[in-house]
Amino acid sequence: MSAPPLSRPVPTTHSRAVRWSTTAALAVTVLIIVTGGIVRVTGSGLGCPTWPRCTEDSFTSATASTGLHGAIEFGNRLLTTVIVLAVGAVIVSCLLQRPRHRTLLWSAWGQFAGVLLNAVVGGITVWTGLNPYVVAAHFLAAIALLASTTVSYDIAHRALLPAPSASSRRLAWALGVVTAVVVVLGTLVTGAGPHPGDSSEVHRIPVPWTAVTVVHGVAATAALVLAAATVVVARRAGDDLVRRRALVLLVLFVAQAALGVYQSLDGLPGLAVVLHLAGAALTWAGAVRVLLAARSHGVDRRADELLTA
Repeated sequence: MSAPPLSRPVPTTHSRAVRWSTTAALAVTVLIIVTGGIVRVTGSGLGCPTWPRCTEDSFTSATASTGLHGAIEFGNRLLTTVIVLAVGAVIVSCLLQRPRHRTLLWSAWGQFAGVLLNAVVGGITVWTGLNPYVVAAHFLAAIALLASTTVSYDIAHRALLPAPSASSRRLAWALGVVTAVVVVLGTLVTGAGPHPGDSSEVHRIPVPWTAVTVVHGVAATAALVLAAATVVVARRAGDDLVRRRALVLLVLFVAQAALGVYQSLDGLPGLAVVLHLAGAALTWAGAVRVLLAARSHGVDRRADELLTA
């Protein structure tokens, strides 16, 4: 009788597991950004007055002192556990994939770093009593995490396509940069605007709110024009993936513009602010995907075949 093997073979995940886990991580990242907006417009930012506990005596908000604001804030914090599980699933599925996709695995570890960064900045946000600069940094950290989850999703779902044209690549880069500027300006608008994130008086960024809003709108208009130009140029060049993704992004920019105008005319209603924040997350993810489509010529196509088989 032959001796038993010294070690068990390493289990291999199918590419479907990678696709499902990256999709879940992307969806939860968008969700946590949206719920962060809900925390802000409901004035629940300090519903849990300390971190990592919700109160001095409890990790949860199940106390009479925290009330509804505590429940909303704790619900947002609870999503951190969900995103940890989702990102963990991405990492495990990438580690078990045979052969491994090196770029995808690095992006998965980038998600893990992004989750840690958001947890730390979130705690500092509470400790500083919702300092508007730290709140802005928290949102940008979430946007960085969203970029990482978008990259992983894109790699896991990528199809084999010919290299895009140089004109499409240049426009995609310009579109990505301008969209990033729009996002950063949006954090200034929020930090100076009338939604401080808590029911009490909270320090705001000392800049003219209406002036920053106008600059934000101008930058968003420039991004919209660039998206339209990318659609036209990619269509002429036959870059179908770039064209499709830029078209989706163009629709998102138009919807964001409509929401922005409505907000300014109706006194910034909370629901519109949350929808605008959700649109910002989707718009940023869309811009990242346009950029990735324009860079598809630089990927390991043999590894892509393994993931898309």
